This record gives sequence, structure tokens and C-alpha cells, in this order.
Amino acid sequence: MPLVEWLLEPAVVLALALGLLAAGLVARRRWLARQGAVFELSVNQRRSTTGRGWVLGLGRYDDDQLQWYRAFSLSWRPRLNFTRGGLQIVRHRTPQGTESFSLYSGHVILECATATGPVQLALSEEASTALMAWLQSAPPGQLDNVV
Repeated sequence: MPLVEWLLEPAVVLALALGLLAAGLVARRRWLARQGAVFELSVNQRRSTTGRGWVLGLGRYDDDQLQWYRAFSLSWRPRLNFTRGGLQIVRHRTPQGTESFSLYSGHVILECATATGPVQLALSEEASTALMAWLQSAPPGQLDNVV
């Protein structure tokens, strides 16, 4: 009987830890959704290989910034911030090869230029239209963002 108790205690602790982690992820997602519209947005900052380096996440607009949060993180702060004036869409394309397995179904890829270098964003057609509208609604003098 002591062996069963010895094995049961770590299993219960592990189950509680996993439950707390899941509750934390759900609470974070709900908090983000209450702060404004949240949409699925994957990011790839690698320059050389296509199909590799994609990180699933969530996007949210906050004034003149597009904030990106990792999908599976407990951080309450955005991992990346893209300013409206510092994000330029270079190309719009569909996922190719293994990229389609790395991304959410039905997403398109926007290849963008930023002050820190190129970045690829994967989002739904509707969200990409909203992103282009957000970029075009910039104050005068910042309308060079969409190609």
C-alpha cells in the first residue's frame, strides 16, 4: 500500500499543476478578449527557410499598435508590438508546402517589412483585410504601408 500512495501523490500534484496551467491560459485569453477584439495571428521572423519558425499567437489592436501575444504563454504582456507607421506589407500569399501544416486552416501570409527587419504574419482573409484597413486609416503621411 505505501508504494501506491508514493506513486499517487506525484500524480495528483501533476494533475493539479496541469489544471492550474490550463486555467491560467483560459483566464489570459478571456482577459485579452475583454481588452479588445482578439484574432488568430501567427508570426515568423526567420528569413531563410519557409515552413519553419512559425509561432501561433493572438493579435490585438491598441491605438497605433498591433500587439502580438504567444498563444501558449502565461505572459500578460505582448511579445511583439508593431506600430502602424512601422509596418509595411510587401506581399500577400497563400501558405506553401509544410507551412499549411504549421498554421491555422484558411490563413494567408502577409510578408511585411519593419524597422527591425522582415516578418511574416499569418492570419485569416478577414483579419488581413482588417489589418490593411487599419494600416490605411493612419494619419496623413503614413499611407505608404500597403503595397
